[in-house]
Amino acid sequence: MLYPSGIPANKKLSVYARHYPLVEVDSSFYGIPSASTVQSWVDDTPDDFGFVVKAHQSMTGHESGQQGAGGKEKLTDYPSLGVYRAFREAFEPMRSAGKLKAILFQFPPWFDFTHEHIAVLRKTRERIGDGLPLALEFRHRSWYAPDFRSLTLAFMEREGWIHSVCDEPQAGVASVPIVPVPTHPERTIVRFHGRNIAGWNSSGESNWRTVRYLYDYQEQELLEWMVRLEYMLHDTGEICVIFNNNSGGHGVGNAKSLMALLGYTSDNPPPEQLLLF
Repeated sequence: MLYPSGIPANKKLSVYARHYPLVEVDSSFYGIPSASTVQSWVDDTPDDFGFVVKAHQSMTGHESGQQGAGGKEKLTDYPSLGVYRAFREAFEPMRSAGKLKAILFQFPPWFDFTHEHIAVLRKTRERIGDGLPLALEFRHRSWYAPDFRSLTLAFMEREGWIHSVCDEPQAGVASVPIVPVPTHPERTIVRFHGRNIAGWNSSGESNWRTVRYLYDYQEQELLEWMVRLEYMLHDTGEICVIFNNNSGGHGVGNAKSLMALLGYTSDNPPPEQLLLF
């Protein structure tokens, strides 16, 4: 158990930061926080602590997807420029403090490899503006299909996108393979979503949030990732590693296990490169 019994919600981040040097902010996907709230997060964490922040759902098409021809969804509109401006202003305290590792743009499972969607990515970068670290994660397999994989990675590198590499169930077109290739010289993100194939496509069920990410990584699986992480560090400055929270509480233990395998402690980061969890 990470938190002491009865600890107030506004004290949990400072406790968390004693164990891990990175956290992913998921709440920004649902609502843009105030700059004062973000400043409190900055104040409650050590100087070397980092945040990966999810882009608001309107910025990734989760609010504006509509049924197109043949029942296929498509991104038909962008949020107003005011949304992007509000998002930038909210997280300016984090950026100026040097704690913003990336804004994560996680596009929906229907967002496939098309010229139209490549244009969306370019427009998204234009609207969010310069000077922010932006990470990109796909949920449609077509981006990494044999004919498109090299094009996707080259596009991300050329446009300055940080690659969010996923470990997730291989459960059809709405999941992506492990592609451990950095696209940004400064940073790469690795997100562990679990390997629960049965639960991955259960979003129509009432308890889907309980089962979707329910998975406990075994030591051999983490050992395989140690090799990938070491290899990727040849082409990127640092790697931010994030385990999904799940209903079984496995994320805490899995992160600690990988940290131990890497010889990581708060006072003893791995040689040459800090890996974040």
